[in-house]
Amino acid sequence: MGLDGRGRPSRHKRGAEATLTLLRTTIPFQTLFVTHTIMTHAKLVSMAVGWLRRYRCGVVLSEQACVSGEMPDAIGWKKACHSVLVESKVSRGDFLADREKPFRQKPELGVGCERYYLAPRGLIRIEEIPTGWGLLEVCGREIEKVRSSGRNLRSEAGFLNEMNLLLASLRRVEIRIEPESITDFLKWKNRMAQYNRGSLPEGLVAVAEEANAFLAGTAGD
Repeated sequence: MGLDGRGRPSRHKRGAEATLTLLRTTIPFQTLFVTHTIMTHAKLVSMAVGWLRRYRCGVVLSEQACVSGEMPDAIGWKKACHSVLVESKVSRGDFLADREKPFRQKPELGVGCERYYLAPRGLIRIEEIPTGWGLLEVCGREIEKVRSSGRNLRSEAGFLNEMNLLLASLRRVEIRIEPESITDFLKWKNRMAQYNRGSLPEGLVAVAEEANAFLAGTAGD
């Protein structure tokens, strides 16, 4: 029970309590939280992807490079080619190094109509993030939006870099599904109908009936 022969807390217990009291009075709680919460970069990227899905991005890619050298931790697209970038940072060093990259020094080269940093709570101060960027913080298993991003941060050069990223990603897909092409792969429902005597198997809908917000001509969330 941690008591000595006189019914008092043992020396070991008293020492542990004194150490905990010292930590509480000399180290801010947020610092203790950030230091002792195990959060890997891979886990943070996974959370970023999930957040983009909930943010109604119909297409999401993670850790894919483009010709500018930028490799977004996670980027998603809504209707009207509206893109949302999320950069995940698990340490101060990682965040500070990111600010020195060429496409941060020249933000017109960067991707993302909206741009966010995602980090454990207390790691990044609002005044430290670039102009227009938003900040997302991990609070337990949830993500809290601390500040919203601007919505028109992408330049024409950034748009071209996004196109390069998407095309490079599609090429990687095509290599993996060879000898079929992407076009053949997307037409698999036509083949299914042929095999099924002219009609699609139960549970499948025709391509023309598939929900695809990217074929709509208006912008929106």
